[in-house]
Order: sequence, then structure tokens, then C-alpha cells
Amino acid sequence: MAFANTHRGARISPTKARLVIDLIRGKKVDQAMTTLMMSKKRAAVFISNALKAAIANAIELGELSTTQANELFVKEARVDSGPTIKRFQPKDRGRAHPIKKRTCHITVAVEPLPNKQK
Repeated sequence: MAFANTHRGARISPTKARLVIDLIRGKKVDQAMTTLMMSKKRAAVFISNALKAAIANAIELGELSTTQANELFVKEARVDSGPTIKRFQPKDRGRAHPIKKRTCHITVAVEPLPNKQK
């Protein structure tokens, strides 16, 4: 049974967030958290918050102890594009250039390790 969390409307481009989310997909939770803590990318903060919330969901809903939480792995990690905020930058001679501020939805799901992988 997978325990998921979604951070909707994160103010970062989906392309930039996908670079970081690819680093943790399929890893154990403690290894994924270490990878996110050592990352210099801004998206690592958003993704680590989503991962911590997914772990908390697993402990609360799955009735796992905190020691069993280390036996979880990242089953699903994906970034979908969210709504785009449109703004305009004034330019010379009365013109305006559009600026697109992109957002994304970050989904992280964790699941207990099967017995054979322990």
C-alpha cells in the first residue's frame, strides 16, 4: 500500500524540479533524504517537504513506528506542470513582453520494502 503526498502549485518550473526528482526515484527514504539535503538546487526544498509529509502519512495511516519508517522506499515521484502565472514587462516605445511564471505539482509516494529487498 502506497502513501502519497502532493505539493500543488509549487512556485518553480517543472523542468527544474524534474532534475531533482529523478535523483530520488526508487531509492530508500533515508538515502533520498540525504540526497535532497546535499543538493544545491532550490527544488530540493519543495521535494523534501513533500517526502517528509508522505513519510508522516505512512506513519499515521499505516500505523508504522518511526523505526519502520526507514524501511520505506520512494515508489512514485513525479512532477506535473501546474497553472502558469502570466505577467508583462514594459519595454521601449510602449511595447510589452510577456513573462510566464511557471508552477508545478510535486507528487511523492512511499511504500514499505518487500521482504526480499530487506
